[in-house]
Amino acid sequence: MPRLRQVPRSEVDADIVVRMYDQLFGPDRDPVAEPGTEAGTPGDWWTVFALVPDVFKHAVRGFALYRSPKRLLDPVLRELGQTRAGWARGSQFVFSQHCKSLRSLGVSQERIEAIPSWQVSELFTPIERAVLAYTDALVYDGGRVDDAIVAALHKELSDEQILELTYITCLYDMHAVMSRALRVEFDDRDDPIVEVAAPEGYDAFDVGAATSLAEDRQ
Repeated sequence: MPRLRQVPRSEVDADIVVRMYDQLFGPDRDPVAEPGTEAGTPGDWWTVFALVPDVFKHAVRGFALYRSPKRLLDPVLRELGQTRAGWARGSQFVFSQHCKSLRSLGVSQERIEAIPSWQVSELFTPIERAVLAYTDALVYDGGRVDDAIVAALHKELSDEQILELTYITCLYDMHAVMSRALRVEFDDRDDPIVEVAAPEGYDAFDVGAATSLAEDRQ
C-alpha cells in the first residue's frame, strides 16, 4: 500500500479534489474504501496527492497542459518520451499508462514493445530515435545531452516543440520518481535487490584467507 495516508471522501473539501474524485470514482464511492478506476489502476495516486490540495491542483494542471490542443509537439513523440522516461526511471506505473496512451494514438504493439530496446530496433523513424535518445539523456544522464542529439531533433522540430518535449518528459521523470518513492499505483512493489539466502550450513568464505591461498599458489 502507499507509504502515505490516503484521503477518504469524507475528509475532502477542496473543490478540485471533489471534482476529480467524482470524475474518476463516481459521486457516491469512497476511493479509499472502494479503490479502483475504470482504467484498471488502484487510483491511490489521487487519494495520496489529495493530502495537499495545492499540490494536487498543480499536478492536475500539468496533465491538462500536456494534453492541451495548444501543444505544438506531435502527441506520438510526446508519448514516446513519457513512456521511455517511465522505463528508464523504473516506474511500472508511468511506463504502463503511457504504453496505453501510445496504443490509443494508433502506435502498433510491435513498436510499443520495442521501446525498452529502441537502440537496436529498426521500427522507429529518425526523429523518433532522436526523441528516445534525448529522453535517455534527460533521465539517465540528468540532462547531459550531446549536441548531435539536439541537432537531430532540430532537423524536424522547432525550438518551441523541443521545449515542450523537454518539459513534458522531465515532468514525467518527476512523476516516475514520486510514484516509486511513495509506492502508489503499479509502483507499490518491493525492491527486487535483496540478499539471496545462502544454502543451509554454508559459512561465508573468508576473503582474506582466499587471497592468502591464491598468493601461496603463485
